[in-house]
Amino acid sequence: MSDEQARGPGGGRLVTVLAWMLLLFGLWLWGRGVTGVRPSTDGPATGDVFARGHPADPALLPRPAKPLGDAPPQRVDIPRLGVQAPVVARGLDARGAVDPPPYDQPGVVGWYGAGPAPGAAGAALLVGHVDTETRPAVFYRLSSMGPGERVRVVRADGRVAEFTVDDVRVLPRDGFDARQAYGVREPGRAELRLITCGGSFDRADRSYTANVVVSAYLTGTVR
Repeated sequence: MSDEQARGPGGGRLVTVLAWMLLLFGLWLWGRGVTGVRPSTDGPATGDVFARGHPADPALLPRPAKPLGDAPPQRVDIPRLGVQAPVVARGLDARGAVDPPPYDQPGVVGWYGAGPAPGAAGAALLVGHVDTETRPAVFYRLSSMGPGERVRVVRADGRVAEFTVDDVRVLPRDGFDARQAYGVREPGRAELRLITCGGSFDRADRSYTANVVVSAYLTGTVR
């Protein structure tokens, strides 16, 4: 392809499509392994990771709020779970998958910094471990959440983005669908995904068999 062709309308669309395909591939790899623990021979503690998906009734949920601008997240609060966790930006690892928080920081949540910020238009991605070799981690009880529950994200611009959960899914890693898990549910909304391990623990593979994906959307902002 010549430089002139690449700069044309079709070339621009091609670059966008290729970039999206590469991101989805990285997220597919992420779904297969990013939140897996490295267990001891006794196996890690297991949280409430057998939850089924909880359907939402849109009529009972609040209306979406107008998306905010970009500002990095600093902390995520989940009141019912007693979670108040610092958030750090993470990139991609050598395989092209999102790099999770280090295993020695089980109370830290990772934000995919190349994607939307929580509160901005699009789907912002936050990932945390479910457990360590010896104890529960930050998203240990994530799968117990349901529609209507609240998540708050403190941003660097001084605003607190308030999200309402509208869906909870447990997605098997075999045949993992990155678009279903991480794609925007409704265009124009500011959405949030909270992701951790789920399903059962496969001792042979030394990882969990599924991912818990909590979907939420922006419903308010406070300063």
